[in-house]
Amino acid sequence: MTSILEIKDLVKRYDGGFEALKGVSLSIEKGEILALLGPNGAGKTTMISTVCGITTATSGEISVGGHDIKADFRAARAMIGLVPQEVNLEPFETVLNTVKFSRGLFGKRWDAAYVEKILRSLSLWDKKDNRIMTLSGGMKRRVLIAKALSHEPQVLFLDEPTAGVDVELRKDMWNIVAELKAAGVTIILTTHYIEEAEAIADRIGVISGGELLLVEEKHALMKRLGQKQLKVELAEAISELPESLASYDLQLADDGQTLIYSYDTKAERTGITTLLSDISGAGLVLKDLQTAQSSLEDIFVGLVHKEDAA
Repeated sequence: MTSILEIKDLVKRYDGGFEALKGVSLSIEKGEILALLGPNGAGKTTMISTVCGITTATSGEISVGGHDIKADFRAARAMIGLVPQEVNLEPFETVLNTVKFSRGLFGKRWDAAYVEKILRSLSLWDKKDNRIMTLSGGMKRRVLIAKALSHEPQVLFLDEPTAGVDVELRKDMWNIVAELKAAGVTIILTTHYIEEAEAIADRIGVISGGELLLVEEKHALMKRLGQKQLKVELAEAISELPESLASYDLQLADDGQTLIYSYDTKAERTGITTLLSDISGAGLVLKDLQTAQSSLEDIFVGLVHKEDAA
C-alpha cells in the first residue's frame, strides 16, 4: 500500500530541556487505522500537534501525501483533519454554521450536499440549527468530527475522541470510524481505551516517554507477544500448592480452588500434558479446564513497564 504520512526522526524539545519526542519515525499507509497507545505524558498529543502544525518540531521531517509540512504547509495541512481532546466550540453558534465556517477556513467552496451527508452520518442533521451550548457532551464530540471532516481531509487524527462519553456513544463512534475507513480516509487514533484499539485498529503503536516502542499489525502483535493461561479448577479447595508442583510456574487463586498456569504459545512444548499428569499424581481432582489469551491491555502494560524498568 501507499504511504500517506511519513514522520522521520521527529524531536520536540522544550526550552527547559524536556524532550517530549525523542526521534520518532513512523510511516502510515493510505486507508489504514493506526491506534497509538501510551500513558499520560507519553508524547501522543505532542506528535499529533506537530504533524498538524500546532507545535513546531525541534528537528525531523514530516510529509503528508508527499507535501513537506514546512516547505508546503498549506497543501499538507489541507489533507489533515483534527479532532482534538478538548471540546472548544463557539457556544452561541449553530451546528451548521460551525461546520460551514470550518470548511471555509480551508478555502473550500460551499457544498450543501456534502455537509448534509456528514451531519446525517453523525446523527447531527436534525440538530443543525441548534446552538452548540444546547448539545450534550457526546453530541459536541460529533460536531468536532464534523468540523474535522468539513474540508474533505484524507488523513484524520482522533485525539482521545471517546474520552468521557458513555459506552453506547463510544460504539457509535467506532461505527463512524469504520465508515470513514471504508471511504478511504486514513485514521490515526490516540486512546486510553485498550478495547477501542482492539476493536477498530489495523495496526497498534505504543509510545512511552517520547519514544515509539513498536508499531505492528494488531493480530501479529498479539500472536507474537501474547501468552495463554490455563485455569485448572479443582474439585476441592486447597490451602497451598503441593511440593510436587513447586517446579511449575503456578499460581493458586484466592478461592483456593483454581490453579493458574501461564505458557508461551510459541514454545515447542507447553508443558500442559505433564502438568495435568502431576496434578493428578498429587492427589488433586480436576473439575474443569479453561484457557484464555492475553489481551492487548496485558501486552501494552507489559511493554510500558518493561520500558520504565530499563
